[in-house]
Amino acid sequence: MQEQLISIKQAALKLRCSLDTLRRWDKTGKLRSVRKQPRGHRYYIDEMIEKFLIESKDVLALAKKWMREKPQEPEAPFYCQNSMIFKTELARMEKRIAEVAEAREYFPLIVAIVGEIGNNSFDHNLGNWPDIPGIFFGYRMDQKVIVLADRGRGILQTLRNVKGDILNDKTALHIAFTEVISGRAPEARGNGLKFVRESVVKYPLKLFFQTGDAVLTLKTTESALHIVNTRTYLRGCLAMISF
Repeated sequence: MQEQLISIKQAALKLRCSLDTLRRWDKTGKLRSVRKQPRGHRYYIDEMIEKFLIESKDVLALAKKWMREKPQEPEAPFYCQNSMIFKTELARMEKRIAEVAEAREYFPLIVAIVGEIGNNSFDHNLGNWPDIPGIFFGYRMDQKVIVLADRGRGILQTLRNVKGDILNDKTALHIAFTEVISGRAPEARGNGLKFVRESVVKYPLKLFFQTGDAVLTLKTTESALHIVNTRTYLRGCLAMISF
């Protein structure tokens, strides 16, 4: 497939920067242009601009900000409105993470973990999104972090549909990562996050996961779940995978 080129003006509009900034980045190697002869005008590969947008921002801060603000869609290109868009972006991320030397031996597992968390958001909020449907999905390969977030009902409300006696977010988060709860066959809630937990423990990964006012942290070789309450309440779910 032929790479789509855009002009330097179009690239500047997408990146919200000046033409001089783009020329400077080209000279320093931060963001290279493509020169077309005979005049040698600068052009940019559109896909590379999209990658640069994703990988030049603090994706965790952006996700938290989006979850706290009044209802609005996340800024492009971090918004996956439906599961099909998410799968497309997940495949794009897989190509990028396959190029990271430290993750080459187990990057398919990271992709599976991200897929499980993202799919949970869509499956558990299907037809019940409180305001903005879909998820925030961003990553920084230079920092080796992947972030997902949604403004959904959260784990507590999701599990209460099949287990109504759960009292708080902390208990709900523990159950989600340790138990399989079946409401009706063949439905099984919680099995996916158990897979996430088992994978993080086995491989050099770290997981941060917040729902409501409960925060879970997990890393390699630590099978015990560390769940604490926080003063910052987030409706929905926020996850960061570090590798």
